[in-house]
Amino acid sequence: MSRQSLQRAYALWAPIYDSAVRGFSAPLRQCSLGNIPQGPCRVLVDGIGTGLDIPYLPAHCEAIGIDLTHSMLRRARRSSPHFSLVQADAEALPFPDGCFDVIVMHLILAVVPHAGLALAEASRVLQPGGRILVLDKFLRPGERAFWRRLLAPLSGPIATHTDLVFEDLLTQRPELHCRSDTPAAVGGWFRLIVLEKSDTM
Repeated sequence: MSRQSLQRAYALWAPIYDSAVRGFSAPLRQCSLGNIPQGPCRVLVDGIGTGLDIPYLPAHCEAIGIDLTHSMLRRARRSSPHFSLVQADAEALPFPDGCFDVIVMHLILAVVPHAGLALAEASRVLQPGGRILVLDKFLRPGERAFWRRLLAPLSGPIATHTDLVFEDLLTQRPELHCRSDTPAAVGGWFRLIVLEKSDTM
């Protein structure tokens, strides 16, 4: 799916996104964001959507959210008017290297056209020793998951990938190491993952 197609799809999703996703994802978001370290830190919410993560961000954080879709950001701004929001592409982040302590990637890697590029960009803007908090649906290496793989060609028009293997993404980023990987929902299809960037390469 192209960026233009993704924008169109999520412009259609925006009015119903919260009612479709909030109840299912709220406890998972809260659990994931509990991995933000104590003390002052700069956080990027990468793919903030309508702002469902905002209520669970610790008060000690300086946070900014980006999203590709104007209609999603408009809803996020309506619910949190003082939160910093930028319209931007997760595959080409408009930030310098190493400027964030934590990157939040909730339900974004299985949405973007090129998940490997989005993860690479997140790693680029993350400082050494920082964390990436991932919540998304992934297959395990070698998992047959017949129905999920069968759905993959059909799920493009609704802007999600059902056959993404996280381990394949991680092998492309040797600077990132998995601190934890916890099954979260739908029999472990959804996972809560904490990555940490090496201090040295």
